[in-house]
Amino acid sequence: MKHNAPKPRKFGRSVNKCIRCGRVGGHVGKYGMSLCRQCFREIAHSLGFRKFN
Repeated sequence: MKHNAPKPRKFGRSVNKCIRCGRVGGHVGKYGMSLCRQCFREIAHSLGFRKFN
């Protein structure tokens, strides 16, 4: 068993994780949301985003 925890990452793929499901691909980082695109589509309306088309 290791006694030293890994250092927090400052760059790379695993820095941008979805705060809702933990997915690293398809990241929407605009406005500091840190959500994957699937989670963003599910909760976008409750966040105040609207579709115009």
